[in-house]
Formats: sequence, C-alpha cells, structure tokens
Amino acid sequence: MDGSFWIMVATTIALIGIAGRYQGWEVTLHGLYGGGRLLVEVIPRMIFAFALAGLVQVLIPKELIVGWIGAGSGFKGLVVGSLAGTLTPGGPMTHFPIVVSFYRAGADVGPIIAYVTAWALLGIHRLIIWEIPLLGAEISLVRFAVSLALPPLVGYLGGNLMRVIR
Repeated sequence: MDGSFWIMVATTIALIGIAGRYQGWEVTLHGLYGGGRLLVEVIPRMIFAFALAGLVQVLIPKELIVGWIGAGSGFKGLVVGSLAGTLTPGGPMTHFPIVVSFYRAGADVGPIIAYVTAWALLGIHRLIIWEIPLLGAEISLVRFAVSLALPPLVGYLGGNLMRVIR
C-alpha cells in the first residue's frame, strides 16, 4: 500500500468526522451506505475489467507491445497510442486496467499518456453517439479536428517530463 492509499484513508476518516460533526451521524451513515451500494454495483465490472486486462497481457505478445508503443517507438508510438485511445470504446473501468497491463508489458509512458488523452478527448464512440446527434456535425467535427494534435503532443510532453522526474 503506497502513499496514495494512506492519503485516501486519512481523507475519508477526516470527511467522516467533518460530516458527522456538521451534518449529523445519521446523514454520515447514509453517505457511507451510498458508497457501499456503489461498491456492490462496481465490483462485478471490476472483476471482468481486471480479467480482461490479464487476458490482454497473455494474448498480446510483449514484443508486439514494446515494438509498437515501447521506449524506442518514438513518434510512431505516440500516434499508435493516440489512435488506439481514439478507437477504443468503453469506460474507465475497462480502460485503466488494460492501460496498466500495457505499461507493465513494456509500453512507454508517452504512448500511454497519448492513449489516455485520446480516449478522454477524442473517443470516436462518444463523437458518434453523443456529440454529433446533440451538437450537430459541424461543431462536433471542428472540435474533433482541432483536438487531433493534442494526444501525441501531451504524450510527448508527458513522456519527457517523466524522464526528467525519474
């Protein structure tokens, strides 16, 4: 358990105390109960997401991951990460376990950052299902077009920043 775990524990305990003092313990317990209900809803999804991530590790050869998005992949890795993030549908419970398995298999930080940025910013499924029907094609496609350069750029900058930090 790393520092982020202990920060979350301390923050939760502090918020329980604050909520209990200012909102009352009945309201605080209601909030904790709501969190427990959410946990019960999310656990089945997480089980399958982590199973999927494990299967990705087994089914996609490490050499392939390293070759396409590994440390020596350069600009190609940033583009591949960006394209994969743009084309992959799904939510964070699916994506982040897969991203972690790519990283553990040898993917470089830059392509990983490009993937996550493209998934969040350019997701083609959201463009087709939500943006175009609600905002119209013109606004949606202009937003998409001007955002295309951002994932590789953010991946490049993030990868370089990580090299400086390390």
